[in-house]
Amino acid sequence: MSDEAKTAPAAEGSAAPAPAPSAEPTPDYYAQLLKLKAEFENYRKRVDRDRPEWLKTGRAEVLAKLLPLYDLLGHAHAEVKSGHADTPLARGLEAIFREFDKLFREEKIAAMEPLGKAFDPHYHEALGFVDRPGFEEGAVADVLQAGYLLEDRVLRAARVRLQKKSN
Repeated sequence: MSDEAKTAPAAEGSAAPAPAPSAEPTPDYYAQLLKLKAEFENYRKRVDRDRPEWLKTGRAEVLAKLLPLYDLLGHAHAEVKSGHADTPLARGLEAIFREFDKLFREEKIAAMEPLGKAFDPHYHEALGFVDRPGFEEGAVADVLQAGYLLEDRVLRAARVRLQKKSN
């Protein structure tokens, strides 16, 4: 077929009518694409910025679940040491506590030392009052359950009793 035949218009009856100009503007696909690209970049930057905080929160949840186990082993260890200090059980518990201490150091977990300090509701959970000599009114006079910090955040608040008002 010749080039002229390829470019020649079709027969009059078979030609489709030319589209009529519409009153609506055609969508600007390039502008939409640029907007979508910018939104995705903002999303990616937000995820990259928030990811370390998500990991830290997940890590804190797992570590907080280990603390009751650590407390129970601590009570068992105290009982074993009081009656059977030089037994394989006592040595086994010592090894477990060395591993816990190593884990706590690696994860930057520190035990709170609230005894004698002023009550702070962000770090302490008050469970009552006691009358102990040598403590100021409202200070932590008794620690019922140890509290822990993960870096600078409270992992578990210390459960304490406060010095009551002197009469």
